[in-house]
Amino acid sequence: MLEELKHYVWKANLDLQAHGLVVGTSGNVSARDVESGLVVIKPSGVSFNELTAEDMSVVDLHGAVVEGPYKPSVDTASHVYVYRHRSDIHGVVHTHSPYATSFAMRGEEVPVFTTTHAALFGAPIPVSEYAVIGEEEIGKEIVTHVGDGTAVLIKSHGVFTIGTDAQRALRSAQYTEECAEVAHLAMLRGEIKPLDDETIAASRSWYLKDYGQVPIGSGS
Repeated sequence: MLEELKHYVWKANLDLQAHGLVVGTSGNVSARDVESGLVVIKPSGVSFNELTAEDMSVVDLHGAVVEGPYKPSVDTASHVYVYRHRSDIHGVVHTHSPYATSFAMRGEEVPVFTTTHAALFGAPIPVSEYAVIGEEEIGKEIVTHVGDGTAVLIKSHGVFTIGTDAQRALRSAQYTEECAEVAHLAMLRGEIKPLDDETIAASRSWYLKDYGQVPIGSGS
């Protein structure tokens, strides 16, 4: 069942470790199958070094296990809550990446200090209220706070990012950590002002219109 998607999610989970966004068994990636609506997610407590595509858990949109040899991630209820309430989202990533999590621990958003942050997110990375692990509360906080963005810091916990697919959610997690790291380092050296709204809007507009490649034959 969903063998191709299992392999895709397995690889995305390994990328979490490769990019230094997780340690041990913490963190997870999930993806929703467009046709069936089923979700593939990392199993709970299995080391990334031992993980295989066959180990992935398949659950429905209420978290009930459909297939898989292990119990799914303890964050499953939060992932599927997001999928149920955001039909445009097909990938969710959770990390405890250190710089972004340090902002979450303090209950602080990540300010927009760089044009990279402005272009990719268009606003400060928001922080939620505290939410209980393993229940739907984190999913509710994500949906409540993410707005038009792709990243939310869960107070005293870590980072959740979303995307139209898992790779986009993973990319958002990487840049969330980068933005948090440079913000932290800059703030150590003294007071620094965030970019003004006009600069943020211009950077975001440029990114959405001009960054990346135009597919051949698109007519643009």
